[in-house]
Amino acid sequence: MRILVTNDDGIFSKGIIQLAKSMSRIGQVVVAAPDEERSAIGHAITLHKPLRIEPVKLPDVDVEAYSINGTPADCVKIGVDVIMKRKVDLVISGINRGPNLGTDVIYSGTVSAAIEGCILNIPSVAISLVSYKSDDFSYAGEVAVEVAQKLLEHGLPEGVLLNVNVPAVPKGEIKGIKVVRLGIRRYAETYIKRLDPRGKPYYWLTGEAIDATQEDMQLDTDIAAVNQNYVAITPIHLDLTFYSLMDTVTGWFKGQ
Repeated sequence: MRILVTNDDGIFSKGIIQLAKSMSRIGQVVVAAPDEERSAIGHAITLHKPLRIEPVKLPDVDVEAYSINGTPADCVKIGVDVIMKRKVDLVISGINRGPNLGTDVIYSGTVSAAIEGCILNIPSVAISLVSYKSDDFSYAGEVAVEVAQKLLEHGLPEGVLLNVNVPAVPKGEIKGIKVVRLGIRRYAETYIKRLDPRGKPYYWLTGEAIDATQEDMQLDTDIAAVNQNYVAITPIHLDLTFYSLMDTVTGWFKGQ
């Protein structure tokens, strides 16, 4: 089995090194990842500058690896087309440092890389560790292998990928796996105004996730699941069409 591993935290992040190690247990791994962190870049692709592929040696893991001066979606596109010559059985993105829960998936480079694999009709997974502080990606690596094996055994419908979030707690505290829907991730966002050396203002976005309410915790969502120490798995569908409203909107324009 040929596995393309990517991320949005950069080619030398601890999460991607753990993921490459873990996935090497079940297949031939090729890593194609951004040359530096590209978090929260969404599904951007590079159109107005050349992309460069540089072979690199990752520490502590013997796999073929490439650094690319592009976005996570770029890395999947060029990884599939150029590096692996379209011989890819699985795309897996991560292990992200920090959660990709609820509406985070709209902004996430990690999830967008998996979406690109899905667009290319390759089974795809995004996996994240729900912590910005923990450096222990080992259990998340185990989860990645288990999810990949189940996915390849059972398959997914066309246009569907899996988004996986792993609580950053000791393995013995994990209660199990829940398959749940996306929640709503809220942030207390603030733009801080600063002045550059020439006295001109610029703005820096800051903000932290707002703690889930008690009502949120009672819902069957990924946010509630990880807060209760479950691994959260959400199937994500590429088709964003809201079918139940189509006839209603059609009625707005009748007679025109």
